[in-house]
Amino acid sequence: MKTLFLESALGKKSEYESHYNPSKLFPISRKLKRDEIGVPATLPFVGYDIWNHYEVSWLNQKGKPCVATAQITYPCHSPNLIESKSMKLYFNSLNNTKFEYIDDVKKVITQDLSKGVGTEVAIELMPLYQTRTLALECTVGENIDEIDAHISRYTVAPELLTTESVQVEEILCSDLLKSNCLVTNQPDWGSVRIAYKGAKINREGLLKYIISFRNHNEFHEQCIERIFMDIQKKCTPEKLTVYGRYTRRGGLDINPVRSSHPVPFENIRNIRQ
Repeated sequence: MKTLFLESALGKKSEYESHYNPSKLFPISRKLKRDEIGVPATLPFVGYDIWNHYEVSWLNQKGKPCVATAQITYPCHSPNLIESKSMKLYFNSLNNTKFEYIDDVKKVITQDLSKGVGTEVAIELMPLYQTRTLALECTVGENIDEIDAHISRYTVAPELLTTESVQVEEILCSDLLKSNCLVTNQPDWGSVRIAYKGAKINREGLLKYIISFRNHNEFHEQCIERIFMDIQKKCTPEKLTVYGRYTRRGGLDINPVRSSHPVPFENIRNIRQ
């Protein structure tokens, strides 16, 4: 997998473009990791990836800077994802590029990202002076982080997942999800929300499983898909949704959702975002 990134900007000194350069975008096939995780060709989940970008800027026709935030959404059935550093470099290439209208900026970004991921991408650009406040989520579901568990596994251990005899429908969440970038090994900090219906998942085992990602190297989207697949295989819930909310790096946060059934769109940031 790492040889793939020799062609990318990862691990190299970044060359920041003065003007618009869509070639900065580096698509990555989802299939590479899905084969490893055991995701079948007919996806066992639906969902989407939400990217929030807080550092979007360009110039108007008079050379005056414009600043905005962006919400970028594309479905999990897209053949590709975009490597995050290349996304930052792409957006930076807009910083000194002139556009007449904000809709022109939106059109260019939509075209470029849709081409990269291989399916239609939804873009919402919000000028900073008009940006509505994103809702701040304090608690959704029951947080399991206070369980007094003895932890000894820091590499992914799905065997820690077990169920009990009682049937439940509940939402459990944890802020102890941490993994590392697949290539740079930089830490990725996240929160995860697991909504399911079926045999009750042993909470201490679930917490230990989430913590077992601590030294695991994988992208955000891949971690959430691995969590979904492991819970589905080990706990066989009737319904399952896994939602990851990650802290931002370079102005971008990535928030994957994977579900056994259609779920309403939701982009509610937590306290760390």
